[in-house]
Amino acid sequence: MNKLNLNNSKIVECRQMAASIADNVQSFINKHTTVTIERSVLRMMGIDGIDAFEVPICNLMVDDVVKSGDLSLGISIYLASALKSTGLTLDDFVKEYVNSSKTLIHYPLINQSEADVILKPYVDNGINRMIETRKRRHELQSKYPGKNTEIYVIVATGNIHEDIIQATAAAKAGADIIAVIRTTGQSLLDYVPYGITTEGFGGTYATQANFRIMREALDKVSSEENRYIKLVNYASGLCMPEIAIMGAFERLDILLNDSMYGIIFRDINMQRTFVDQYFSRLINAYAGIIINTGEDNYLTTSDAVEQAHTVLASQFINEQFASKARLSKRLMGLGHAFEIDPNIENGFLYELAQAELTREIFPDSPLKYMPPTKHISGNIFRAYQQNTLFNVVTTMTNQSIHLLGMMTEAIHTPFMQDRFLAIQNALMVQKTMKSIYEEMRFKDNGIIQLRAQRVLDDAHELLNKILKQTLFKALEEGVFADIKRSFNGGKGLEGVFIKNSNYFNPVLIRLQEDEYVD
Repeated sequence: MNKLNLNNSKIVECRQMAASIADNVQSFINKHTTVTIERSVLRMMGIDGIDAFEVPICNLMVDDVVKSGDLSLGISIYLASALKSTGLTLDDFVKEYVNSSKTLIHYPLINQSEADVILKPYVDNGINRMIETRKRRHELQSKYPGKNTEIYVIVATGNIHEDIIQATAAAKAGADIIAVIRTTGQSLLDYVPYGITTEGFGGTYATQANFRIMREALDKVSSEENRYIKLVNYASGLCMPEIAIMGAFERLDILLNDSMYGIIFRDINMQRTFVDQYFSRLINAYAGIIINTGEDNYLTTSDAVEQAHTVLASQFINEQFASKARLSKRLMGLGHAFEIDPNIENGFLYELAQAELTREIFPDSPLKYMPPTKHISGNIFRAYQQNTLFNVVTTMTNQSIHLLGMMTEAIHTPFMQDRFLAIQNALMVQKTMKSIYEEMRFKDNGIIQLRAQRVLDDAHELLNKILKQTLFKALEEGVFADIKRSFNGGKGLEGVFIKNSNYFNPVLIRLQEDEYVD
């Protein structure tokens, strides 16, 4: 529906400019690899586990090549050459490698064709595992059809077993999507912790074992409730491709996977982030995992009224990056919010305008709508009112993924009863306003239409500016969220490598070229 009387030509122009902006960055991405991409290749081929010092085997192998070989050739050529020279299977080679009786380097490097033949069975195993989990998700979602607007809640105890208890309670109370928040600072770790964990702070470690047992628990609830409960985690930070692989293997349904969030809010080097996000999104596309982007965070550090257009401009860019990574529209869960100060006159109308603007420009995307947090105080009664207004906007604009606000947002990690009240609030609004999206229209040239048109105009102007200066320069200038980041600064730059002309990555080839049903 075109309730906002938007200029469609301007929307087309925004997409064209965003595509050119993304093209410029993609040319950089195509020339580079990173340590975590190479570790992801090993994970795809079935290499997992840790050594006696709890260092992931994938890290050990890649670090060996960084120190004594040439990672610009890709880890795959070294692994295939080692297997050829030793005559061992991959499993046997890894066992001897961990026991320090074998190395990845010092073997004669074979040609790519021979390496491809040697590694193909292991790559096939990883690819087939992703295909099977994708099929299983499709079977369950066909059995338990979802809703147009799904309720999304967070668990974050630090203990995965306690998370399961809270996630089960939330699902039984009416939640459709469970997100397990990562422990504080995990995005800055250049390795993935291993095993079942119980000691996170502010969240729970994202590990493959934790993914597995939470997925099993939610499948049990899905069967009991006759609703498919989706599982969410975070593929941002220094290990986003590896977490994407883990999520694909363990049937996560949604991954927060933004191209700029880590740069802006975690000071992860922009070169590293853009290269990693492309590979991680290729994995998500192949695995049928919905991505969520992080534009909602921009307005936590910049003014919602003055900088709303930066959210829209970033969404246009993120859409293009996602498309280049083969993500279909139904997997592009663009994030947004409008951190409006409740003291601003007609603030509700501005929020309504922003939400409908996003819905109309990205009609086929499962939009993730974030609750108010910036202006939530310790007054739980006002917070509950603000969250109710947010729930109303969500329903009035037909958002897809509805992340619930908690009345204790500014006080502590929510208790189960806080989450229960939030779910009840959302369900009440959804029921009492069920058909309002189809019924409601906006006044021509009224406050809502004019506000939305102004935001689109400003986003168009900003995209034109970014196109002229490049996205890298725009990030250095702090265009998004009023935070400046350096092209050569931040964390993780040492893990970026220019690809050799003989670079070999059989997993990348499969992700880019395989035909698959979305």
